[in-house]
Amino acid sequence: MRFGLAFASSIATEHDDALEICRRAEAAGFESLWGGEHVILPSTIESKYPYTADGKIPAEPDTSIPDPLIWLAFAAAAAPTMRLGTCILIVPQRNPLVLAKELATLDRLSGGRVELGLGVGWLREEFDALGVPWERRGKRNDEYIEAMRTLWAGPHAEFHGDFVDFDPVTCSPRPIQERIPILVGGDSEAAINRAVRLADGYFPGEGDAEQLATLLGRLRTAAEDAGRDPDSIEINAMFSNHIADPQAGVEKLRELGVGRAMVPAFFFAGPGGLDRLDAFAEQAIGSAV
Repeated sequence: MRFGLAFASSIATEHDDALEICRRAEAAGFESLWGGEHVILPSTIESKYPYTADGKIPAEPDTSIPDPLIWLAFAAAAAPTMRLGTCILIVPQRNPLVLAKELATLDRLSGGRVELGLGVGWLREEFDALGVPWERRGKRNDEYIEAMRTLWAGPHAEFHGDFVDFDPVTCSPRPIQERIPILVGGDSEAAINRAVRLADGYFPGEGDAEQLATLLGRLRTAAEDAGRDPDSIEINAMFSNHIADPQAGVEKLRELGVGRAMVPAFFFAGPGGLDRLDAFAEQAIGSAV
């Protein structure tokens, strides 16, 4: 099992802090670093956050959320062996041609270490502020992925869809990886079906082992119904509810077929946080070897 440090960018926003967490995580045995995304947090939010019981996002208006791609470009140099991912990037909020360029550039500079974790968004007020239509954002997301893969495939790419339309163009540089891995985040039926259709991995937000098992069962069923081998979809799962007993948590996630444990960096925020990171790694990553 591999271990990713999820939301690392949100607890290390300054130069020295980012440098230290990248180096300490690499030395501790984490194999990947991940950055989350919200371009803005509206002062008034009526949209329901899907991962808390009360529907409230666990953040204050001025909570620092760096741009994940820029932060990961810094991390690429600070931790030269680690993979670099987004958890998650809100793809339908971005211009797909610009995003294709950004991801390809990061993949080239990092030596082919990029993974795109994506979601279609839950915060309507953010879409409104950005001037991006909320409606049909799922279909917009899927078409953006198709358009980016077309651009990455070679020169003189052409695409004509409902949301993206361009005559032959070339977007260079292209990624080092033949295929930038895509992870779909979310616990909904739409997210599960999207993971089956277009993703290399699935990243549910659920931290409870029993409920996670149910979600993964639904994923397997959806994959089989679609004629896809369920084992071709790598499972990336939150380690959140297992933090009290890391070794038992590793075994539970292993039983569920999890390929990568995503450990929220928030556990290691504040004074003594990186020492707690080292202690966690010794228990959890050490037991997974």
